[in-house]
Amino acid sequence: LKIFGNGILILVGIAAWVFVAWWLGAVTILSGVLGVVMGASGADAGAMKGRLPRRDEGADSSADRGDHFSIHSADDSGRRARLGRRATALVNIAIALVLAWLLAGYWLPLGVNNSQATNFLFVAVVSGSLLGFFWLVIHFYTNILGFLLKVKLLFLLVIGLLVFAGFQSFRSIGEEFMPALGEGAFLLMPTSMPHTGVEENLRNLQTLDMAVTTIPEVEMVVGKAGRVNSPLDPAPLSMYENMILYKTEYLTDENGHRLRFKVDDNGEFVRTSNVRQPSETSGTSPLSYGEGLGERTLIPDPKGQYFRQWRDHIKSADDIWNEIIAAAQLPGVTSAPKLQPIETRLVMLQTGMRAPMGIKVRGPDLATIEAVGLELERELKNIDGVKDAAVFADRIVGKPYLLLEVKREVIARYGLSVADVQQQIMATVGGMKMTTTVEGRERYDVRLRYPRELRDDPEAIKNILVPTLSGQIRLGELIDIKYEQGPQSIKSEDGFLVGYVLFDRLDGFSEVDVVKNATAYLDGLQEQGALDIPAGVSYRFAGNYEQQVRANDRLRLVVPIALGLIFLILYFQFRSITTALMVFSGVFVAFSGGFLLLGGYADPDFMNFNFFGENLRDLFQMRTINLSVAVWVGFLALFGIATDDGVLVATFLRDSFKRNTPDTVAEIRAAVIEGGLRRVRPAMMTTATTILALLPVLTATGRGADIMLPMAIPSFGGMALQVVTMFTVPVLWCMREEIKLKISKR
Repeated sequence: LKIFGNGILILVGIAAWVFVAWWLGAVTILSGVLGVVMGASGADAGAMKGRLPRRDEGADSSADRGDHFSIHSADDSGRRARLGRRATALVNIAIALVLAWLLAGYWLPLGVNNSQATNFLFVAVVSGSLLGFFWLVIHFYTNILGFLLKVKLLFLLVIGLLVFAGFQSFRSIGEEFMPALGEGAFLLMPTSMPHTGVEENLRNLQTLDMAVTTIPEVEMVVGKAGRVNSPLDPAPLSMYENMILYKTEYLTDENGHRLRFKVDDNGEFVRTSNVRQPSETSGTSPLSYGEGLGERTLIPDPKGQYFRQWRDHIKSADDIWNEIIAAAQLPGVTSAPKLQPIETRLVMLQTGMRAPMGIKVRGPDLATIEAVGLELERELKNIDGVKDAAVFADRIVGKPYLLLEVKREVIARYGLSVADVQQQIMATVGGMKMTTTVEGRERYDVRLRYPRELRDDPEAIKNILVPTLSGQIRLGELIDIKYEQGPQSIKSEDGFLVGYVLFDRLDGFSEVDVVKNATAYLDGLQEQGALDIPAGVSYRFAGNYEQQVRANDRLRLVVPIALGLIFLILYFQFRSITTALMVFSGVFVAFSGGFLLLGGYADPDFMNFNFFGENLRDLFQMRTINLSVAVWVGFLALFGIATDDGVLVATFLRDSFKRNTPDTVAEIRAAVIEGGLRRVRPAMMTTATTILALLPVLTATGRGADIMLPMAIPSFGGMALQVVTMFTVPVLWCMREEIKLKISKR
């Protein structure tokens, strides 16, 4: 019956191969073959067992023949069993290879420039090496554990050193609130000087748009200057916002899936016309939607190659940003920190600043705030970890104003009041509300004032006529026109006037480290008298740093509660504090493994070698990963699974000692080895599946990978080192039982 069912499974696999997908059919067919092999092996073994003669039956004359038959049948049965095991192993390997080929096609760890066969070979070698390591642990588990039980103190000392090394790595890692999430767009927000006029600002905005558009990787640029008619948008005219959408690395469809196109024997893309593809190394823009030939001239081909839209020296979005900064250098226009649209809006809503990091200066008047801000700007450029080009203090005072100062003595001779003169200025220059027009549900004020040519320069304003009791008189005889500098915007927080000093950090530095460096540097200058902060003026660091401080306060509460709950669950499971502590030790080992891997990512020499022609640091995106909320979420997930192996081993050790009551040290060790050996295979399977599942995440480069990578690193490193829990718990258990035995014999 089993063979019949597996035969049907094979037929279903053939149908799936033809009508659904080859890999699904292959796996189904191999599963059916595996069932047939296992069923046949079981049937043969049962038949041989039934054919063996019973020793208590038959005549003495047939005893020798029965013994000979029994030996021959046993040999044949053993041979068939070995063949069945080998066939089962081969079928399992075949299934694994099919799935590895499928994974290599979707994962492409070595990149799209390498063939699927090369990627498959990489996946097979990496996965096979990991599985081979776990098989060795299972195969030699008895020998390894037996040796460690003889050197328990030395083994526990090594574990303690690993935990200590992980703690040291934890202390050396920087902190930040959250890693930046790639949005596929940048927001370039430079500023011009406050005295820049409207025409100059518009010219700068257009120049920036054209300069950035020349970058081949940029798809679209939309610039904005000024603000909408809303109090929620305090942007002055001198602050530009250039929304920059850049192309994906490879041409994709509307769902974000990479597209393949037909290539010829020379690797050139075949087009529907005879025009050759522009060279990506010559600086010519790769073609995309609406650009020249575009991808519409490419021929889709499921077996073709992916079309790369970035030039060869552009490896990441950071390289595109560097190109943008280089192209956006204009006289009179400041640089800008690296920003993204959604991220910037969140930062501006939370802090009011247009940068992820900055200083808020509070003071009694705007001129003093600007002076202190300029001094802080000069000093911030000397601080380690601060990007010089991104440091900028608000130019609060500097906007040119046209001041119309009324001559009180003169207007008194004409019988006019200050209100009369101001009303005439408002009516002719500013505009006076005369009535309101109603257009359906909309209402608009109707204002009346002079046409622009009669009020667009100081001389025209002087020629405005003012009615008096003795006739009309020129406005220029009643006022003095002056130019005066004033604020371009007035900001306040908590009842205090405030100004901003914006800056950004260099790559490799965390936000918290930069703020600590800046705080120590500025405090040192104040102690030396080199930085003078006037009375009534104060400053504090703001931006994502504030979010990190609040997140740290919350994590100091959440992490201990999570660990406490894990320990309570372990205690309720085993009803023993010592057993719960033994299993809970896996949390510390996993904690150490996660931080050791984070430290390795920050070390430029860690895994800095080529494998299959690819540098492993580049392949696994190894760089400095700062502690953030995403990393701690990864650790919380790790803590939840770090005790799984310990629970398995401790449960069977408890059952083993319930069945056996050892009276000697040798019996205790034998019972410990027996209990651990029974659960080593499922424990290794748990660890292997977790590690293998995280491998594609460590090499992911798509949307969301910026968050997934910091979350996956702690789990990968913790589970890799957590393998020693299969030995830590038995060693601790054996030590406790040996101590109990010594106490009972006294």
